[in-house]
Amino acid sequence: MHLLLFSLSLLMAYMIRSDVVVGNPDYSWKRSLQSFVYVLPFFLIIKSLVFWRLRLFRGGWQYSSIRDISRILLGAWIFVLIAFVCHGIFVQIPAWYERILPPMIGPYFKLMPRGVLVLDFLGTVFLVSTARLGFRIYREELRPVSEEGVCRVLVVGAGNAAETIIREINRQRVERFRVVGLVDDDPNKRGILIHGAPVLGKTDDIRDICQNEDIEEIIIAMPSATQKELRRVIELCSGTKLKFQSLPGVGDLINGRVTVSQIRPVDINDLLGRDVVELDTEAVARFIYNRVVLVTGAGGSIGSEMCRQICHFGPAHLVLVEQAETPMFDIENELKKDHPELRITPRICDIFDRDRVMTVWEECQPDVVIHAAAHKHVPMMELNPSEAVKNNILGSRNVADASCKYDVSEFVTISTDKAVNPSSVMGCSKRVAEIYTQSLNGREGCKTQFKAVRFGNVLGSAGSVVPTFRRQIAAGGPVTVTHAEMTRYFMTIPEAAQLVLQAAATGQGGQIFLLDMGEPVKIADLAKQMITLSGFRPGEDIDIVYSGIRPGEKLFEELRTEGEDIEPTVHPKVLVWAHQPVPWDRVQSIMKEFESLENCPDRDTIVKALQRAVPEYEPLNPPNQSAKKEQADSSDTETNSTAES
Repeated sequence: MHLLLFSLSLLMAYMIRSDVVVGNPDYSWKRSLQSFVYVLPFFLIIKSLVFWRLRLFRGGWQYSSIRDISRILLGAWIFVLIAFVCHGIFVQIPAWYERILPPMIGPYFKLMPRGVLVLDFLGTVFLVSTARLGFRIYREELRPVSEEGVCRVLVVGAGNAAETIIREINRQRVERFRVVGLVDDDPNKRGILIHGAPVLGKTDDIRDICQNEDIEEIIIAMPSATQKELRRVIELCSGTKLKFQSLPGVGDLINGRVTVSQIRPVDINDLLGRDVVELDTEAVARFIYNRVVLVTGAGGSIGSEMCRQICHFGPAHLVLVEQAETPMFDIENELKKDHPELRITPRICDIFDRDRVMTVWEECQPDVVIHAAAHKHVPMMELNPSEAVKNNILGSRNVADASCKYDVSEFVTISTDKAVNPSSVMGCSKRVAEIYTQSLNGREGCKTQFKAVRFGNVLGSAGSVVPTFRRQIAAGGPVTVTHAEMTRYFMTIPEAAQLVLQAAATGQGGQIFLLDMGEPVKIADLAKQMITLSGFRPGEDIDIVYSGIRPGEKLFEELRTEGEDIEPTVHPKVLVWAHQPVPWDRVQSIMKEFESLENCPDRDTIVKALQRAVPEYEPLNPPNQSAKKEQADSSDTETNSTAES
């Protein structure tokens, strides 16, 4: 194909040259044709060698780009230079030397006008570029349509990422997306075309544009967009049946390249997640590397992520402690597959079983213990307070005592923001666990450094609000929200695990660390955003029902990240609470009281014991009051119904 294009280019050059010199008595059509025939092999051979050296014969024509055209220009220029040099040499050759040249090449090369070289250069660039781009246009414009039909798409953002994604969409062998237009807040981009798609307006116009253009899907082509910007786009589209797709974050793209396969549905994590955590990897590595690390609750959401993060820092031995065998089975297989070089030991163990805990610690001799095992669901612990005592208080005491007995170097307990001025059994039980573990720090005969890390809700953890909403939306609704003003702090599971390691690696014993949770989020807004992201309309396709505050819940969680007793650390997202330690004698009396309540059926007795241990504990909306309130509401409803009848 290239040889044919080169031949046509030279022929066009001679034909154009002949039109210029028509009427010149010295011009000879015959001699011009002979010159073309005799110099054509030279042109084909030299030009082919130049293009071959520039690897222009290897490019796929369906992927032709500006880079290919620039190399075609370069190849054509190099050939022109070579041809000019050769022409000058042949012109200077004496007649006797022409005898040793190939027959007729020398004389007819000398007779070839130099203007032919310029015309051939233009013809080569034009024909080769047009052929390549024409083939690409043919492939892109005459593609078969997908069996599912063509989805009309609006792209948010008119930058480099948008340009690349539109180009990639146009390159697909089967047409699945048709980019109707773009929106961007930059006024200088208004009305411009990007690969044929116009910039139709700004982001505030999204709803109107989607209605006028029958848009079915939105692709957010802003890899560096903040969660606030993404939330704004979603809120602008609230009440529509649009689907949302997004490009991966900048850190996930390879050399700035984007492919259609990298487009993924916008997830609620994109709206609520935060910036990537920058760890002090050297400090964390010193904390973990070549040490025996034991993780309790290893099959849970936080515990399993802690194990994944720990494996990246090369522990000598990782011990998994978990009560439930199925989550243990899953995390063990995952870690062994991803890190076959590591020694991983699973141990089924209920941390309330003190003898079993001591056996595991004696066998494994851990250097570092990450204590993530706990009962964490607030309403469930309100109904089963003795289990919170057994697991969160007495179980934590067992693992702490075992760590002291077997000379564990570092002990980190995972706590919660609900331990701040607790209003629930779960939050108060975690505060008691903090008190006990912190009181052990520095005691005579105990070499362990005890630390605690508090944080709030994590996205996607088992039983949390996000997977619950997903199930309700998949079932067609309704989505249940406890209260219209219910507000919570969120962070991703990997971020929480990384910051726990950061706090543990850089802190000292006896400290309680607080993680920066960012901005609070209304649960009702979260529900609306998740319904919108699923392609439904809140209040029309899927209803939101307010079920009432559950036992032990607050409307607003307290993080206690400000005040004279809050101090910064070396990491901007980790703070430390300068708390006052509880006397050891009082701690012992507290634990003895809870020992007698491990299976106590009387909730009020346990609540009073928790209040004595943590004076700031004020129960909110206890289960018996909730039941009475529901009965009263039900009675009122029946009375009203009877009156209406």
